[in-house]
Formats: sequence, structure tokens, C-alpha cells
Amino acid sequence: MTKLKTLIALAAALVLPVVGQEIPKVLAIGADLPNFSLPGTDGKTYTPADFRDSKVLCIIFTSNHCPDAVAAAARTEQIYQDYKDKGVALVAVNGNNPGSLTPDELGYSPFSDSFEEMTPFAKDFGWTFPYLYDGEKQEFVTVCGGQSTPHVFLFDADRKLRYTGRMDDAGRNSGNVDKSYLRDALDAVIAGTAVKEPVTRSFGCSTKWLFKKANVAADQGSWEKRPVTVSDLNEEISKKIRANDSKNLRLVNFWSTTCGPCVKEFPALIDAGRRFQTRPLEFISISLDPAEQRPAVSKFLESRHAAIPDSVAKSLAETGLPSNNYQWTGGNPDTMAQAIDSEWSGALPHTVLIAPGGKILWRHTGDIDIVEVRRQILKGFQ
Repeated sequence: MTKLKTLIALAAALVLPVVGQEIPKVLAIGADLPNFSLPGTDGKTYTPADFRDSKVLCIIFTSNHCPDAVAAAARTEQIYQDYKDKGVALVAVNGNNPGSLTPDELGYSPFSDSFEEMTPFAKDFGWTFPYLYDGEKQEFVTVCGGQSTPHVFLFDADRKLRYTGRMDDAGRNSGNVDKSYLRDALDAVIAGTAVKEPVTRSFGCSTKWLFKKANVAADQGSWEKRPVTVSDLNEEISKKIRANDSKNLRLVNFWSTTCGPCVKEFPALIDAGRRFQTRPLEFISISLDPAEQRPAVSKFLESRHAAIPDSVAKSLAETGLPSNNYQWTGGNPDTMAQAIDSEWSGALPHTVLIAPGGKILWRHTGDIDIVEVRRQILKGFQ
């Protein structure tokens, strides 16, 4: 009987939810400001005491990667400028854990949600207010119940919550808006009147909770099981690569197993291909190793998991390309260089971004800045 009870208990334990996987509820209107102590991009650590002299404290949970947050970034700085002289302190908080994001969630910004990438993100949009990081432990975003990015929590002089929800109805439009719930709430709190709409839904990318790391691990495991192929490259296929009869951008990287910078930057290029796999981008690698080095080339590509997303495989096949990885076997490499990028000197590594129809939008010889590569890809989508 004891053994049976033990088996029943074990079975029950297997179906119990993992601790920490329950999404926290949004802080109720009238609740006190939760305590926090968080590092900022300016090197300081902030607590509520740093804003004690402000009549209003506006906390906005946001992120570097989310298209909704990116679209709202410039408006956030404008709100701060419009209200900073009215006793309003505005603080942005990144509550996302960067390890809880799968690559395909990162296709709308050159940045992920790491603490290090918060500084260039804020610089891009000219932020002059504190930008704090809560992604490591997520204690503050959890107690507030930050659901998505951006998500606003507005506290009055007594640090009671007066408004929570979205900034406005702009969504992913980065321009001006007709309706700003945040501005209406700020005006009401400053005037000492009731907020007409104290709660709205915070539409946007969901908070990347720590427990979502399991999703990332599963996604990576699935990716690593994908087959990696490499095909011979000749002048005819080179011309097809450049012609780009697809509807996608093509990021083409020329490399070699004996080129140190090539080997070093290759994983970041694979990551770029995965980031934009749900958007119109194809990543193509071309090895300049001698033909007899095919085993070494294949081994390298397999070790870096240079697989091909399903969407890319389909588009490449439709334009007559058998793989996303190639090794030049067509004799004189000048014919390949002339076919794909006549301005290339032949130095490795070399990377080009080709638009549909064959126009080269961007080229770079030497070590890449992967953030710049992502910027160029995003620019090419526009």
C-alpha cells in the first residue's frame, strides 16, 4: 500500500505545474508602488527614493526587441520631454530575460534584450530618462504584473497606482497618435482628478519570463537536428544567386575555414538568418576552400548548425538553388566574383546584401559588426 501511495504521489508530481510558470496578475489600481533596486544604463542603481521629489512616477516596462516597443520608443522620449517640467519622472524598465527569446522573435530590431544592448537601443532613440534592467531576477516586473512591452504603470504623489495599460492606440505605428491613454492619465493625475480610463489592455509582445528558457532550449534542440547541406557552386548558380528572382533579401557571405575572422563571425551570421526566418531573408554562405577540402567545409558547417529554415528552403528551390551553403568548384573564382559582386577585391570575409531583382544594397569586406548587419537587413525590408 505504501508503494502504491508513493507511485500515486510521483505521478501527481509529474502533472503539477512547474513553480514560476504562472503569469503574475497586473497590480490593482490603488496599490502601492512596489520597492525596487535596479541597475541603469548610466551605471547607477535606482530605487524609489531617487524619485521622491517627483509628483508623478511613470514606470514603463519595455524592451529592445519588440516591434511595438520599438515603434513607441520615440514617443516615450517625447512624453518625457513634455512632462518632465510638470513634476513627472519617467522610468523605462526592461523586464525581459534575454535567454527566454527564441531567434525568430528577434526579427524586428537590431538588438536583443540583454542589459548590454539596452545602452545602444536607448541611444538610437535619444532617451534622456533612466532605463533600468530587471531581466535577471524579474522581481519588479513580477510584482507589478508587467504583461507585455510596452506596459505602463502610473503612480501619483502618494505612490498609489492610478493608471495601468497601454500608452496609446498606435500599435506598431511609430508616428503621431490621436489617442494617448498615458497623456490623458498624466493630465488627470497632475490636475488631481480621476483618471477616466484607469485600466486598459497592454497590447504588445509578451514578457519573456524566466520559465520560457525551456522554449528556447527546445527550439535550439530542434534546430540542431536539422540537416546541413553544401552544394557545388559554379558560374551558372552564381548568376542565379545575384539575379535573386525571389521576393526575399539575400545575405551572402564569402568565407573559408582557414580565415580566422570568417570562422569567428560565422555563428553571428547563422543567428541573423534565424532571427529573420519569418521575414523575407535568405542567408547564403559560399566557401572559398579548395574543392578537396569538402569534408572540412561540411564538418565546419555542421558544427555551426548552418541549416536552412523551411521558408528559405522553399524560396531557394523556387529560384533553382539547391542549398543555402556552397563551395566554389567552378575553376577560376574571378567568374564567381564577377557574377555576384564585381566590386569585391577577393579578400575574406566578404558579405553582401542583395535585394530582389539583383541590386546590391550593402557590401562589406573584413570583420562585420553584426548589429550593423541587422540594421542593413531591417533597412532593406522597408
